[in-house]
Amino acid sequence: MVGTPIGNLADLSERARAVLAGVDLIAAEDNRHTRGLLSSINVQRPLIAYHEHNERARTPVLLQRLAAGESVALVSDAGTPLISDPGWMLVRGALAAGIPVISVPGPSALVAALSVAGLPTDRFVFEGFLPRRDAARAARLAELRAEPRTLVFFEAVHRIEACLQALAETFGAERPATLVRELTKRHEDVRAGSLGSLAAALGTEIPRKGEFVLVVAGAAIAPEAAEAVRVFGLLAPHLAPALATRLTADITGLPRNDVYRLTRLPGD
Repeated sequence: MVGTPIGNLADLSERARAVLAGVDLIAAEDNRHTRGLLSSINVQRPLIAYHEHNERARTPVLLQRLAAGESVALVSDAGTPLISDPGWMLVRGALAAGIPVISVPGPSALVAALSVAGLPTDRFVFEGFLPRRDAARAARLAELRAEPRTLVFFEAVHRIEACLQALAETFGAERPATLVRELTKRHEDVRAGSLGSLAAALGTEIPRKGEFVLVVAGAAIAPEAAEAVRVFGLLAPHLAPALATRLTADITGLPRNDVYRLTRLPGD
């Protein structure tokens, strides 16, 4: 598992260079992207495409080659493999077959964003990309609204505006957050503020360009209240609001009025 740069080529470690130059095969999320990386370090190795659309079919092929004694490096387009990228099937299959799996650590947008966000990092939740559809995204955010740990999201440039607006509506516009853009690249940009202020600045002070990581402060809420919101978030998509509220109260032991108060979205 070889970590590769998330933007700055100087972040490729000497160990990663040596491994990429020495393996029999490189399994790459995008052959064209990885070929460019290899060209920049004067390395030529055989490549095989390995991505979310062919992971299930390609995993047995790679396991057979590993079992035959070949060495395979898995890389994603950027950062550490398996972090919001394919690969866990291959790792699980290799471990089950007694094939050594070795980590060659490298950059990670997740860790890099946490390190500059100015928010608590002792406990955090990585959510990757939120659902694309509005209803599914809203349902997921409702489940996370009372999460007390710091939250980390990846988001594409064409969805970052909708993402910020949805977060501000569900978590409250005053929730502290940091928006990190173009990590390790020439135009790296770190903006701390509230969800509301970041949403307002997008497109003016903050360009709608590049790749985004959003780090959001956890909810300031008592554990029992957080559990009630979590349970309600699981029930609400499937039940009428009144029934979801009553069942949440029964499950958590909180008074029904408290559950109602906790689970109303801002503006309701």
